[in-house]
Amino acid sequence: MQTSQKHPGSGGVHFYHHQPVKGIYQVLQSDSSSQGTSVSFESCKEQYFTLESCPAPTTGFMECDDSPSYASVSSKSSPFSPQGSHSCGSDHHQSSDNTYGSPISGLSSVDDGHELKHKLRELEISLLGPDESDIEDSFGCCVRGSSSRLDGASKQNWEQIAENIPRFDLKGVLRVCAQAVSDDDVGTARGWMDNVLGKMVSVSGDPIQRLGAYLLEGLRARLESSGNLIYKSLKCEQPTSKELMSYMHILYQICPYWRFAYISANAVITEAMANESRIHIIDFQVAQGTQWYLLIQALAQRPGGPPSLRVTGVDDSQSFHARGGGLEIVGERLSEFARSCGVPFEFHSAAMSGCEVVRGSVEIRPGEALAVNFPFVLHHMADESVSTENHRDRLLRLVKSLSPKVVTLVEQESNTNTSPFFYRFVETLDYYTAMFESIDVACPRDDQKRISAEQHCLARDIVNMIACEGSERVERHELLGKWRSRLSMAGFKQCQLSSSVMVATQNLLNEFSQNYRLEHKDDALYLGWMNRHMATSSAWR
Repeated sequence: MQTSQKHPGSGGVHFYHHQPVKGIYQVLQSDSSSQGTSVSFESCKEQYFTLESCPAPTTGFMECDDSPSYASVSSKSSPFSPQGSHSCGSDHHQSSDNTYGSPISGLSSVDDGHELKHKLRELEISLLGPDESDIEDSFGCCVRGSSSRLDGASKQNWEQIAENIPRFDLKGVLRVCAQAVSDDDVGTARGWMDNVLGKMVSVSGDPIQRLGAYLLEGLRARLESSGNLIYKSLKCEQPTSKELMSYMHILYQICPYWRFAYISANAVITEAMANESRIHIIDFQVAQGTQWYLLIQALAQRPGGPPSLRVTGVDDSQSFHARGGGLEIVGERLSEFARSCGVPFEFHSAAMSGCEVVRGSVEIRPGEALAVNFPFVLHHMADESVSTENHRDRLLRLVKSLSPKVVTLVEQESNTNTSPFFYRFVETLDYYTAMFESIDVACPRDDQKRISAEQHCLARDIVNMIACEGSERVERHELLGKWRSRLSMAGFKQCQLSSSVMVATQNLLNEFSQNYRLEHKDDALYLGWMNRHMATSSAWR
């Protein structure tokens, strides 16, 4: 659930437009405000995977003994077979050595021994600091002993490196590993994954350890070109409908992100429809219909009596599973609630994903004032970088043709749509560090329900962003500036948000940590954690 705002301890989010990565010393600087000291360095005796999955009689996903997790899988019977689709992870972005060159594999191209020694010293200082020179021989031996490449390091040398894990910065190691994956430096990437990262991450650790566990899973999948396979396999042992609903409810209660979307959009719609007697809302991600209970209550209190309300809900597969059935469940519950409030109500279902919606999918009636709601859903629509159909812009043009009175848009404030893999990885690391920190203050680290909620509601998104490419990567966030361009090109104009919208949303945040921030700028609301913008809410006509 991303602008150019600084995250605590980081240099900012706009790494896409700043200087390129020039060496390992830039990648492994310690900058994590959440990096804790309680790190487990015990080697696992069996092969583990971070995410629960179904068993499959295929060969092992990775030959490693210390992958992180709490869901064990036999090392000889991995559910994540590498023989799946090769479109995920296949289009690693290549560029010049000074821009995307692997900070470790790049050592093989050093011109002479003096420069090699210099690079090794940079690596040592980056990992451990200038005073920790006692492991120089360990790193140097690894590289010199194998044609100047860590991917050829012996088991003994990787063990020497692993002994120094307590001194490593987890964020830095994640970046180094991602750089190696980006450069197709398989040996180096596997070395860091199997010998270092697997011993630093934990789904029950501090925020960066938990996030690291899921990022590691995504890197493994990308390395094996099995991103889509692992992404789909996460459904093999999907929780029951009741369990998934419970996990979604946990995040809904302990984090303000979804309620920020609902309350800000409802405040805009209520104002826009103040004088309308017949209202129609098209919700492109109706989910459980939770947002409209709040609006129905507000409409019931309107002086002079409530207007009639009609809601058309567009479905999504995860909400379908959580409900344990189709949209008729949502319609029945909302209808019953509206009757209890005395609000005339109709519900119509569009049992399809947003990219499948066409003009004939929704019924437009004369005399109804139309509002269209996009809550954290447009980033799932493929754009021009994925398909010539460009459903993202097509859908906006379709909505414009319906002549809505207002359109509400809430999106994650992050830039992961068209960024090259390494920069997308760093952005995901930065954004979700803030999200996991915000969860951490609200729920105990050893809470199994919290662990399950992160796994089933967040991990799949993270794995998809890291492991998949092309049409298989469905998590494609854009910054508000890009959404503003798209909506403007479709013929919309941005609406000014009134003070009542700000007040309603601010009242919500009073229930949560003081580290959440709300900012009103550029005619939009920005929800942030500390100094990192996490989501934006805007209105259009």
